Amino acid sequence: MNFVKKNGAGLLLCLVIAVPSWFLGQAVPVIGGPVFAILIGMILTLILTKKAPFMPGVNYTSKKILQAAVVFLGFGMNLTEILAKGKQSLPIIISTIATSLIISYILYKVLKLRTNNAILVGVGSSICGGSAIAATAPVIDASDEEVAQSISVIFLFNVLAALIFPTLGGILGLSNEGFGLFAGTAINDTSSVTAAATAWDGIHGSNTLESAAIVKMTRTLAIIPITLALAIYRGRKEKSSEGSSFSLKKSFPFFVLFFVLASVVTTVFQLPAGVTAPLKELSKFLIVMAMAAIGINTNIVKLVRTGGKPIFTGFCCWVGITLVSLGMQHMLGVL
Repeated sequence: MNFVKKNGAGLLLCLVIAVPSWFLGQAVPVIGGPVFAILIGMILTLILTKKAPFMPGVNYTSKKILQAAVVFLGFGMNLTEILAKGKQSLPIIISTIATSLIISYILYKVLKLRTNNAILVGVGSSICGGSAIAATAPVIDASDEEVAQSISVIFLFNVLAALIFPTLGGILGLSNEGFGLFAGTAINDTSSVTAAATAWDGIHGSNTLESAAIVKMTRTLAIIPITLALAIYRGRKEKSSEGSSFSLKKSFPFFVLFFVLASVVTTVFQLPAGVTAPLKELSKFLIVMAMAAIGINTNIVKLVRTGGKPIFTGFCCWVGITLVSLGMQHMLGVL
């Protein structure tokens, strides 16, 4: 009862925002529910006269519900199936992830970007957009404004990629297999990968959607080593600044362990789609709900005023990933 009394109002507010955002995301998948939720949350927070009763539940949603969403995401990951079908794309995936992380690190140094912004944009661009940001944010203790800004940057280049890449692929003469790899490795959000692959299939009468989705899911597995590496990095950094001993137990993101366990359960027990599909949808809805909370905690004026550097970083990561994906396919003879 104490939990409901403390957090109920904020949880309900986030739910009220999440439901229409979810349906808007279904209607306009290239934008997606998380972006709608952030926008509605940011607008709503401008007109809320009394936010205090809602804040405990809003903060709980932006942290704990977000972590739960990552855990449920694991039930959509059949490791055997993904690795069997996606292993040929691994060299390209590794190259594009490395490219994005290197570019974001260089620009972090050159532009004096905030550390968390550089990490979130780099990881979101290279792995799987909003899901990667959702997994990484708690590990590096990112603020809600940093998360909202990074999601917004990723969204911008998702939309551009979904609109441009099918035409670009045709101009470059990509094969169906080549475009599946291109979309799966160079577009960072599942909804935009789906939109681009569907557009390509409509133009060319092919079936690249499944292959692009498999490549995209293979990229998602990179969440595991990236979050663990960031947890260790953050723990060692805190140790050096505070003079205390490093504790892996304290730094370890246990929700990522549960994500792995969910993936293992799905793989070992070969859970049918009738079981995993609702859990995957629940994961997506919880992310939308968490983004609503993040929107409520975000100052839209400040977000716009400080957005230049993250947007430029996202642009450079996007261009770098695009060029490396095409270049690696050329080297491997897939084009």
